[in-house]
Amino acid sequence: MKKYEIVKEHKEFDEIIHNCPYKKSQYFIIYYKERENSFSRFGIAVGKKLGNAVTRNRVKRQVRALIDNNKNLFQNNRDYIIIMKKDFLNLNYEQATNELISLMRK
Repeated sequence: MKKYEIVKEHKEFDEIIHNCPYKKSQYFIIYYKERENSFSRFGIAVGKKLGNAVTRNRVKRQVRALIDNNKNLFQNNRDYIIIMKKDFLNLNYEQATNELISLMRK
């Protein structure tokens, strides 16, 4: 992901999470918000319940790779906040990809 494709500000995270629609599965919660620019931005949130810092950073790297490899699933001109649930740790990369694809097609 490029730097301009990342939602970084805490204020934007809160606004999207508290006021926007979402899609939910056993492994992910994806919030999304329409915006005016022609590209999508992504924010990744991993809670401390998921594990220690090493585990959380590994999960974030995996999700960034999932996003990069499947950008065609995400509509342009939207902000996305992707939150992983604890069950995500039980998935391998192929299962996580399939789960993300099925969730985005709902």
